[in-house]
Amino acid sequence: MIIYLHGFDSTSPGNHQKVMQLQFVDPHVQALSYSTIHPKHDMSFLLNEVTREISHCSPQEPMLIIGVGLGGYWSERIGFLCGIPAVMVNPNIHPEKTMADKIERIEEFDHIKGKCISNFRELNCQRSLVILSKQDEALNSEDTAKELSPYYSIVWDEEQTHKFADLSPYLQSIKAFRQTQKLPQMSSMAG
Repeated sequence: MIIYLHGFDSTSPGNHQKVMQLQFVDPHVQALSYSTIHPKHDMSFLLNEVTREISHCSPQEPMLIIGVGLGGYWSERIGFLCGIPAVMVNPNIHPEKTMADKIERIEEFDHIKGKCISNFRELNCQRSLVILSKQDEALNSEDTAKELSPYYSIVWDEEQTHKFADLSPYLQSIKAFRQTQKLPQMSSMAG
C-alpha cells in the first residue's frame, strides 16, 4: 500500500496523475487530503488516518508514504511516527520559513518541532528516499539536499519543476527502495 500526501495545492490535477503513476508500484494507492493551513490539526488528522490505514493492512503488506512539497514535510514525520518508510519529492522541510504568507497558523510548526524528538532523523536514518528537482522554482534544492543527505539517499532530477508532474522515471527507484525496507511496525510514539 502507498499513502500519497499532496502539497500545498491540494486541487492540482497533477495529484491525480501522480496517484495514477504510483499504481505501477502498488495498485493500492490511498490519497489523503488535509487542509494545509492548520498544521496542528493536519498533523493530528494525518497521524490518525495513516494509523487507521495501517490497521487495515496485513502485517506482511509493504507500506510506503509519499509526499510532494508540503506533503513531503508530513510524509517524513508521519512515516517516522508510524514506522513506515517515506519518499519525499521536493519536500518543503521548513514551511515555517517558506510558507509564512500562506499558512494561517504558521507558529504551529514551531509547536510541532518542539513536540518531536530532536534527533528523529538519526533514528529514521535510511528510512526515507528524497527526490529533488534541480529546476525547483519554489525551494532551494541544494539547501534541502545539504540538510537531508546525511540521513537519506538523494535522487536528482534535471527537468522537473517543484510540483514534479512526472514521477514515472522514478517508479522503479521507489519500488526498489520500498523492497529494501522492513515490514511496517507501528512506532510506540504513534499512540
